[in-house]
Amino acid sequence: MILDFRILTLKHFLNFGLNTMLRCLNVKMNRAFTLVEILVAILIFSIIIGAATGVFVSAIKLQRYNLTYQQLLGQTSYAVEYMSRAIRMAQKDDGTCGFSGKNYNVVGNGSIEFQTYHGQCWRFYLESDQLKLNKNGTIYNLISDDFKINNFDITVVGDMSGEQPKVTIYMEIEGKGIAPQPEVKIQTTVSQRNLNF
Repeated sequence: MILDFRILTLKHFLNFGLNTMLRCLNVKMNRAFTLVEILVAILIFSIIIGAATGVFVSAIKLQRYNLTYQQLLGQTSYAVEYMSRAIRMAQKDDGTCGFSGKNYNVVGNGSIEFQTYHGQCWRFYLESDQLKLNKNGTIYNLISDDFKINNFDITVVGDMSGEQPKVTIYMEIEGKGIAPQPEVKIQTTVSQRNLNF
């Protein structure tokens, strides 16, 4: 009898606990979200998505800026090196280019003419925000159309007999576009290779 009472009590206890637990779960499952809870959840979700989108857009803009800057540095380095090499190898004009007895002919601040060691007449100049090379009448762009040159200045010192001429090139160049663009300022001085006698 004692054993039956214990089994009955245990059975009753389990039955009561199971029914209570099911009732609690049923109440929680049938309970709906309030409008305030839904609005708070939407607000938190919007803030998280907005922050993630802002970080993503900023990363893309920064990457685009850095790529443009690398291209700008590459093209500027190429143009300056190309001009420096050509100007360094110039020789005194023998009348072929029209300024006899001089090594360089600077027209204004943004153009330089000279005779190469092959006897050709070359001219570096700025036209419509682009750096150009006139090589015996054939015109080449030294920098792509993705960039514009804001300032191009050529200065020649010591272009007289007995002195060694020095040419200083100064350029300010930046990318084209609506967003903030990278800008580079570069200056170099080149001495003529051949002695000026």
